[in-house]
Parts: sequence; C-alpha cells; structure tokens
Amino acid sequence: MTLPALHLIQHTYGWIPTQALQEVAEFLELAPAEVLDTATFYEEYWLKPKGKYLIQVCRSLSCEICGSCELTNHLKKKLNIEIGETTPDKKFTLIELECLGSCGTAPAALINDVLHEDLTVEKLDEALGALPDDPHDYRDPTIHWESSH
Repeated sequence: MTLPALHLIQHTYGWIPTQALQEVAEFLELAPAEVLDTATFYEEYWLKPKGKYLIQVCRSLSCEICGSCELTNHLKKKLNIEIGETTPDKKFTLIELECLGSCGTAPAALINDVLHEDLTVEKLDEALGALPDDPHDYRDPTIHWESSH
C-alpha cells in the first residue's frame, strides 16, 4: 500500500512533501522511516518540488549511439540548467534515466508521461514549443482524445 499512496500524493502535488510522508506512515501504521526508505529507494518519487514539465532523456546504449547525448547537451544549454536541476521559472526539470524500452526508435525521451521517439534537436524543440501552459492539459499528440459520449 505504500507505493500506491506515494504515487497518488506525487500525482496530485507533483512531489511528496515531508508532511505527506508522515501522514502516509500514520495512515498505514508504519514507522515514518519505512515510508522515507521506500520513497528514497525508487527514483520515480520526488522529495522536492520539480518543474511543471519533467524532461527525462533516455541514456541507454541504443539511445546514446543514436544521439541522446546531443539532446541532453542541447537541453542543458537551452534551459541553462544541469541534469537534476529545475529552471528558475519552475517550468522544466531535466534528468536522464535508463532504458525507456524504445530502442528501435532511439533516441527517446519522456516529457512528463508522454514518450517522444526518433528525436532530433529540432523535434525536441518543436515538442517543447507546443507544450500548453498547464501541464495537466498535455496529452500524447499521437492519440486522439475524443470523447466516446
């Protein structure tokens, strides 16, 4: 139950505040240290605020061979941040991660939960330029989100 609780909090707030860790521990009748250990073990949990858009560039061997380093270096320069940092306006956080499972369409990156494949610097800039102001409005552009009503 710890993982789903942490996921729900992070999905709601974008990160997991210390008070939320304590409240999860109390609710699940666990020691706060157990919840903190779980939250720090998994890379997907954030214990400090991140940008509205989390850019995660794959650094697997396939992506690296196909140019992921160029993408990361471009983003570092364009956003004026290093890996693991957030822009001063709190819009972007940049990280690298291991395999996204898109080796056949490398290089790949996630922008929030949307996968972008066969990336070039130009395609990445285009994707960033098309981001809505509210990250909750950001959807995979390859999927048609029409209502079935």
